[in-house]
Amino acid sequence: MASVLVVEDEPGIRAELIALLTAHGHVVRSAADGFGALREVTQAHLDAIVLDLGLPDLDGADALRMIRGISQVPVVVATARDDDAEIIALLDAGADDYLVKPFSGGQLAARLGAVLRRSAGASGFPAGAPGTATASSSSSSDAPPARITVGGLEIDPRGRVAHLDGAELQLTRREFDLLAYLARYADQVVPKRQILLEVWREPYVDDQTIDVHLSALRRKLGERGARPRYLQTVRGVGIKLVTPR
Repeated sequence: MASVLVVEDEPGIRAELIALLTAHGHVVRSAADGFGALREVTQAHLDAIVLDLGLPDLDGADALRMIRGISQVPVVVATARDDDAEIIALLDAGADDYLVKPFSGGQLAARLGAVLRRSAGASGFPAGAPGTATASSSSSSDAPPARITVGGLEIDPRGRVAHLDGAELQLTRREFDLLAYLARYADQVVPKRQILLEVWREPYVDDQTIDVHLSALRRKLGERGARPRYLQTVRGVGIKLVTPR
C-alpha cells in the first residue's frame, strides 16, 4: 500500500483518479493546484505523486521544480504535451515518468506501480546480462561495481555520480540508471527489452520511454550528428555504449 498524491484541477478527473488508485490499494490524497500540492509534500508522507501540468495557479513544470527543491518523492507527470523537447525538459526537471493524455486507468496504474518498485529498489542496481536475465532475477554477485570507466566517462554506481572528461554530469535518477547499466556492458549491444526489464523493471513500458531518456543522455554527453561518440543505436537490435577509438 502506497500513499499517492493526485494533483489535478478538474474535479471529475480528480475523482476518477482517486477511485482508480484506491481500487488498486493505494492511500490517495489530492490537491487541486500547485501550491496545494506543495503543502501536501511538506506536511504528509508520500510515496508518489501523479502531477497534472495544466494547473490554475502554477504551470505543472514549475510545480515539479519546486517539489524537487524539497523532496525526492517519485513523480509521474500527466500531460497533454507530447513534444519530445517538452518531455525531456520535464525529465530533466526531475520527473520519474510521464503519461500523455488521454491515457487509460490501467496504464496509469502500471506506470505508477513501476515507479514505486523502482523507488523501493533505488539503492540497489539492476541485475543480469543482456539477453539472459528476467525481471525478477537478482544475486549478491550483481552488486554494483565501485567504478566504471568507458573512455572519458567515469561512473560511480554506488555514489550515483558520473563524470565526462572530468566534469560532473547533471543526470536525473533514470538517466543515471540507464547510463550506468549500459556502461556495465560497454561495447555490447543491449536489447531495448532487456533495458526495460533491468532498468525500468517493467516489460510493458513502450520504447518511446527509452528513446526520450536516450535523447536526453545524448544531449548531456554532447553527442552530435550521425556519428555519436558514445551512445549508438543499432537499428532493430538495441543500444550500445561504445568506447571511443
